[in-house]
Amino acid sequence: MSKHKVYLSLGTNLGDRFDNLNAAIARLKIFCNVICCSSIYETDPWGFEDQSAFFNQVVRVETGNEPLSLLHKIKKIEEEMGRVPTFKYGPRLIDIDILLYDGLIMKTDELEIPHPQMKIRAFVLAPLAEIDPKLIIPGDKSDIETLLHKTGTKGIRKVQD
Repeated sequence: MSKHKVYLSLGTNLGDRFDNLNAAIARLKIFCNVICCSSIYETDPWGFEDQSAFFNQVVRVETGNEPLSLLHKIKKIEEEMGRVPTFKYGPRLIDIDILLYDGLIMKTDELEIPHPQMKIRAFVLAPLAEIDPKLIIPGDKSDIETLLHKTGTKGIRKVQD
């Protein structure tokens, strides 16, 4: 079985945020080989600001799962952990997004890779830059470090290595 290099973004702003991230990573380990995890960053809410701050983290994994299969397993983790759909950019117990999958560019009704908003989200770029600053997003020319410099890091604080 071929192993694919995947970057995932994790976010939480409800309950025990440290526990939520750790529980999500433990569940990912069931079907992924977790290669590395960024530090945890506390970030101001994005998109809808009248809510608690988020903890965000990026993990790099290897998986034999194809993109849609991986997405379905991730959504099952969110559901099992108790995520309840609210509204766009609303509070969440856990959110796991596929950012990058090898060098793949794909767009379906269900999934878009690279993640369509990752280049403008400092809460994704800061932890990703920690793991792989020179990584180039497929279809782009700038590396993660350069994109983060353009976006800035206002409202992002490292809380745990």
